[in-house]
Amino acid sequence: MPNPSDAAPLRFDRTSTPGELLAKHGSLEPGSSTGETHRVAGRIQTIRGHGKLAFADLGDWGGKIQLFGQAARLGDRFEEFLGLGVGDWVGAWGEVVTTRTGELSILVDGFELLSKSRRSWPDKRSGLQDVERRHRQRYLDLATNPRAREILHARSKTVAEIRRWLSDRGYIEVETPMLHPIPGGALAKPFVTHHEVLGMDLYLRIAPELYLKRLLVGGLERIFEINRNFRNEGVSTQHNPEFTMLEAYQAYGDYSDMADLLEVMIREVAQSVAGSLVVPWHDGEIDFGSFRRARLIDFVREAGADPDGDLAAECERLGISVDPAWPWGKLLVEIYEKKVEHTLVQPTFVMDFPRDVSPLARTNRSDPRFTEHLELIIGGMEIAPAYSELNDPVEQLARFQAQAGAHVGPEDEAHRIDEDFLAALEYGMPPAGGLGLGIDRLVMLLTDSPSIRDVILFPALRPED
Repeated sequence: MPNPSDAAPLRFDRTSTPGELLAKHGSLEPGSSTGETHRVAGRIQTIRGHGKLAFADLGDWGGKIQLFGQAARLGDRFEEFLGLGVGDWVGAWGEVVTTRTGELSILVDGFELLSKSRRSWPDKRSGLQDVERRHRQRYLDLATNPRAREILHARSKTVAEIRRWLSDRGYIEVETPMLHPIPGGALAKPFVTHHEVLGMDLYLRIAPELYLKRLLVGGLERIFEINRNFRNEGVSTQHNPEFTMLEAYQAYGDYSDMADLLEVMIREVAQSVAGSLVVPWHDGEIDFGSFRRARLIDFVREAGADPDGDLAAECERLGISVDPAWPWGKLLVEIYEKKVEHTLVQPTFVMDFPRDVSPLARTNRSDPRFTEHLELIIGGMEIAPAYSELNDPVEQLARFQAQAGAHVGPEDEAHRIDEDFLAALEYGMPPAGGLGLGIDRLVMLLTDSPSIRDVILFPALRPED
């Protein structure tokens, strides 16, 4: 028996889209005829019959137009037209007109069913109300929810604007491995896989940092990568196991140059994507026209802790659970993260993180307890770290060894030493500034999205029962 789908058209030639026709003829008076015949295609959003007349809304990504079916024109196919269902993909052709109520329409001379929807669609008025179902069935979310499409457009434009902005300033886009023989570039638990032919374990990329620095050794001066990273950790409104980051490096620069770059680039991207430097954020707004800079240690003082005292005791007094064996710098950062970070809604550069938690940044030129490592915080979230990059192989080895011995993170996080990276540094890496910008979180801010799942098309979710 032949398969009914075998009769479905393999293609359909359009002459216009609904959005194009709306742009051209959207201001026509009611009851007008254009004399133009067009072929359009899209998905049926609604369909209704009135005696010998039938009306269907046909939509695509750019808009919708009404299909106006008349029994007198369609003859014995009129009942077939009435039998079209919500969710069906349809091609139709006829003259572009407006009805007596002013609705821009195709006066249908003919139509083709391109693909049949075999499942019931969400109600057009209420759409998908269940948030988890929106994330699990993103295809339905995109098909029924204009907000989901707006976020996708904003994300695409954000990435395109960042790429353009950097390319216009002489940065070269590169690609580095996603499978690493040694996990590195950040403290995080990696995903592990195994290569059968090579007979070795490999790790999905935690961060591309050590490979990008190898390119600085190779003589590239301005480089960036918009990359996918993977961390085998929890999920939350701000965390997904795979996420997108921009990493960029500039030879002969430092972390102040990176702060300047971030400030100007984010300001221009916000203006382009959101149309304004002041964007809504939850119950307030974020002003991308103003970026504050202050030292981490000063924020800790503002939180009521004494950085020069017994920090373990200070943490206990403040109700912060810590391991008393942690070094001073780790305790200092713990106070900052628990008491300060979430309060920083407006764009803020938190400057000078302690050496104990910054193994890849140069020692601060004014205070050796710290490094030239900053973090940009917006909306209470870390958006971008930036460094004056450490390029001394002897000090880098000592930092790696100290970090591995100090256990400043969970036992299963990466602490292994990348000998090849150290060898690359021995050939000489120029002084450089580097940054990592969280694309997903930036899009959250630009679209006032409460969860990272809203800006990732297919976020990680627990299996359904």
